[in-house]
Amino acid sequence: MKRSTDRIIVSHAGALPAPAGFEVPANEADAGAAYEESLTKAVREVVTTQVELGVDSVNDGELSKRSGGGGGFTYYAMQRLSNLEHRQYSPDDSPARTRDITGRDARDFPGFASRAQAGWPAGQTRPAVICVGPLGYSGGDAAARDIKNLASAIEPYDVEGFLPAVAPGTVEHWLFNEHYGNDEEFLFAIADALHDEYRAITDAGLVIQIDDPDLPDGWQMFPEMSVEDYRAYARLRVDALNHALRDCPTELIRFHVCWGSGHGPHVNDIPLDDIVDLILDVRAGCVSIEAANTRHDHEWRTWEHAHLPAGVSFMPGVAGHSSDIVEHPRLIADRLVRWAGLVGKENVIAGTDCGLGTRVAHGEIAWAKLRAMVEGARLASDELWG
Repeated sequence: MKRSTDRIIVSHAGALPAPAGFEVPANEADAGAAYEESLTKAVREVVTTQVELGVDSVNDGELSKRSGGGGGFTYYAMQRLSNLEHRQYSPDDSPARTRDITGRDARDFPGFASRAQAGWPAGQTRPAVICVGPLGYSGGDAAARDIKNLASAIEPYDVEGFLPAVAPGTVEHWLFNEHYGNDEEFLFAIADALHDEYRAITDAGLVIQIDDPDLPDGWQMFPEMSVEDYRAYARLRVDALNHALRDCPTELIRFHVCWGSGHGPHVNDIPLDDIVDLILDVRAGCVSIEAANTRHDHEWRTWEHAHLPAGVSFMPGVAGHSSDIVEHPRLIADRLVRWAGLVGKENVIAGTDCGLGTRVAHGEIAWAKLRAMVEGARLASDELWG
């Protein structure tokens, strides 16, 4: 994994704008030869754009993980697991209604929550995915395609390639169990299935970024839990993730967490102080944490007492997805210099709070944010290395 040995290097957290003309199928299973050819071309274009901007650790933009009838990255893994049943429910009857990652905020901001729920008008069905038998991994061909596309696209360049994959605990939040005897058994079955994808990525020499937004934002789903209750809940999810990563090289693992990325109050997000030790217990060579938006920008103070494990690098978000305003490079540089003072300049990588591609108003804004990050990293490097 690349490190900031003589300058601050630049990466990001995942989703990037799709090239013009690239169309996403409703389901991976529906993808034909024309789509596969289009995907390969689009990945090459997205990688080239990152390289031209000066990004050091690049990915495929998560272009292949946007199918699933609108479920996008959250649901892609469910298309790669076996013994699942996709069912349609009325909005009031769907089991998904119990998995509200804005639950505590919805309690305190009922007007906002009511407006947000308007996305499920009367008569419109709401899907849910049900586990009806022993879980297995059926996504080998899709994962191999993603690996081949990225490896081929980065081959001409002196850059690192990373592929995002979803964590077992985040899959569990959006998958409903009708087969396993208890939550722990179900969770570890998901981990065992996803292990095949994790291992395929690292066996190919690519960095795997494990995305686990629901490790922090699951707190919102359970308003009745105390912090200690939730820490026990989160600890089991970390144990399951480490089980899934059990024979993947630590130096090829990046672990990304955020607080859900939804545009809302986030007043009841669990503080980083309450879970930072759990995050650092994941066996990863790099930790990526949302850090730039106005609800979490102050949590640099956590790192006055939290300490990175030896050899682990840190990728804080220095540009955000929650605003279409493009951060000034000087602001990004100031943030990076502050982080360098907290964890050491050689341990800092410039990152984003979350994926930019599907969350800002237009793709040109996402690319402008990455351009500002590259310029900001250069300013910080000049200051830090002299």
